[in-house]
Amino acid sequence: MEFFRRDPNNFLSRLVTMDETWLYHYNSETTRQSKEWRYSGSPRPKNSECKNPLEKFSPRFWNQDVILLIDYLPKGQNINAEYYSSLLVQVKDILKEKLRGKGTEGVLFLQDNAPAHRSLATQNKLAYLGFQYLDHPPYSPDLAPSDYHLFPGLKSN
Repeated sequence: MEFFRRDPNNFLSRLVTMDETWLYHYNSETTRQSKEWRYSGSPRPKNSECKNPLEKFSPRFWNQDVILLIDYLPKGQNINAEYYSSLLVQVKDILKEKLRGKGTEGVLFLQDNAPAHRSLATQNKLAYLGFQYLDHPPYSPDLAPSDYHLFPGLKSN
């Protein structure tokens, strides 16, 4: 990797990456909420852990220090280049705030090869924001750190 060879000490501090996952939220009752009066000998009520599962698609962006942005896709919305580009603008604004005036030049941006990420509009937005795009080799799980390190519990189900 050319960027790492040029400046190995600052490579990780410049790297911003992202990943998406489906999140499932279960609105389960507490023990106290599920208590009910019943006669002795009557059957026990069934207690289900999975009441009203809510699905949310969640893109996440982070660098070596902090999670920069977690977004929850509105129901019925698809991730397209326009929506994804708006998230990139939010990430740029968050980086400006976190870096306190140090600027966001030199950000190395790593993302997977999803269609919304590869689109011309997204590539133009990355260039406009001043992010240097790092190619993500196809079928390369070792470059998806969230799958194995950042949020392993989310990926295990």
